[in-house]
Amino acid sequence: MMKPFLFLFLLVFSCAKFESQTSDTGSDLPASRISEVRSFIRGKKYNQDLAVFINFRLHSGKYRYFLYDLKNNKILQKAIVAHGDGSVIKNSSVLRFSNTDGSHQSSLGKYEIKESYTGKFGKAYRLEGLDESNSNARSRAIVLHSYYSVPDSESAQPLCLSFGCPMLSKNAFNQTAKYIDRSPKTILLYAFY
Repeated sequence: MMKPFLFLFLLVFSCAKFESQTSDTGSDLPASRISEVRSFIRGKKYNQDLAVFINFRLHSGKYRYFLYDLKNNKILQKAIVAHGDGSVIKNSSVLRFSNTDGSHQSSLGKYEIKESYTGKFGKAYRLEGLDESNSNARSRAIVLHSYYSVPDSESAQPLCLSFGCPMLSKNAFNQTAKYIDRSPKTILLYAFY
């Protein structure tokens, strides 16, 4: 009588453990988005261990930028990140997105984080859009950079706005830059809503 009970206990325990390992990392970074990136990069030239996620559904004053360890299933960095001023709809918390030059809107989709350069905001990384929704990123000069008025901590206040670039605080940018610069392979950034 003890063997069937023990087997059932082990089966339930194993399923619960598996479920906890594959469950959502919270609504801020849905497991479905992580799985989507894992599937996309599998067997390709990208870094298989790291990815960056931006959840534009979250309030701009909240942590919505995530550097994620795909190998160990954990968030390595959370940060505040700005969106484009053209993405704001007056008197609404809903954002709009565009791939059109001059729209000042953020674009959704997967990006390759490419080479760094020094520009108006200091060090920045060029972004290469991989989807129809962000294919003009390079010609629009949409880059990952820091900006002095982006805070390090969450706030109920809306964040300053960009011309469509994802902007981080100097500290958050420097933390991310260490991972990007050490990576021998291109890291993917996925902006979603």
